[in-house]
Amino acid sequence: MHTEEPALTRLRVVRWMQLLTPLMLAWFVWAAAVTGPGFGPAGRELVVVLATATFVAGVFGRNATVRRPVRPAHVVFVAAMLVSSVTLVAVQPGGPGSVAVLVAVLCAATGLMPVRVAVPVLIAAFVVLEMAASITGQDFGFLAVLAGFAVLFGLMYLAFRLAEAQRETKRLLAEREAGQAALAEAAVLAERQRLAREMHDVLAHSLSGLSLQLEGARMLVARDPADPQLVVAIDRAQHLARNGLEEARRAIGLLRDDDLPGPDRLAGLAEQFTRDQAVPCEFAVSGEPHPLESQARLAIYRVAQEALTNVTRHASPTRVSLRLAYEATDTRLIVEDFAAGPPVIPDETDGYGLSGMRERAELLGGTLSAGATGHGFRVELAVPA
Repeated sequence: MHTEEPALTRLRVVRWMQLLTPLMLAWFVWAAAVTGPGFGPAGRELVVVLATATFVAGVFGRNATVRRPVRPAHVVFVAAMLVSSVTLVAVQPGGPGSVAVLVAVLCAATGLMPVRVAVPVLIAAFVVLEMAASITGQDFGFLAVLAGFAVLFGLMYLAFRLAEAQRETKRLLAEREAGQAALAEAAVLAERQRLAREMHDVLAHSLSGLSLQLEGARMLVARDPADPQLVVAIDRAQHLARNGLEEARRAIGLLRDDDLPGPDRLAGLAEQFTRDQAVPCEFAVSGEPHPLESQARLAIYRVAQEALTNVTRHASPTRVSLRLAYEATDTRLIVEDFAAGPPVIPDETDGYGLSGMRERAELLGGTLSAGATGHGFRVELAVPA
């Protein structure tokens, strides 16, 4: 509210000051009409009419084209003011031509010149007009009129410049608001994508394993309800459900900046895979460990988790290899399965699996490659050290 009131006040001042232009021009036309030779259809009278009309048109045109940078139309209107005012001085001595010259010079100086040049030009023009008035015998009243019009034009010029500055301010504010809205929308979209990746990685890993164990238990019940493997399958399903809940809590903790899973939990992830799937998962670390940012640590863990989920869903391996290598410029994670039959390649358009892994890598400035090998499928993540 406090910022709007001064702006409204300035607008009112500008509007009132802009009304001075028609008043000044009305006095100018009246003075040109009553001063000899006055208006007429021929001779010097016709020249006065044309010069007066050209000057009035130049003033309105000049005011309508006050912009930065200077436009060609603005130069044309100011030139018309100069030519018409000088013409009036020549054909109508003692008329308003001298005032018109002063106004035209002021318009040319303030519109076409830098401030450091315009001020000396205006001072020189006013001094020359004073000298001309003294030489031609003009009285002090004429000089007072010149000074009054100089002040009047200065106020009008400030009014137009203030209006232009307000228009530019409004434009910049509109651009700023649009930019802030775009940034807010991008931040919301990025947050949604991050949450989608987190929830997919957590739920896909736990629910895929849980589904397989429940399917195995169903088949055991159908074949032999007394089979001792049924208890083992149910225990594995319960373990997967419990781990899934823990992972979901960690994902929610991500929103509160709690402790995030990282490379230090890869060994436990490999042990869990071996226990739940009854498939050996070898874990190895090479190189000298170095600190990683929290998002890089989380990306390594989530990519390993998702890659093992894909192994569970799409492959029937005899063993799985999970390797973490600390290199000079990168930290590299390799998840590879070894199967007896031909590899099954995950569909990258199905869900957020491989595409989610690549998004994580790209957001960190890293790379992710995935593809079939001669004995299975391989996923390799590299993030900057």
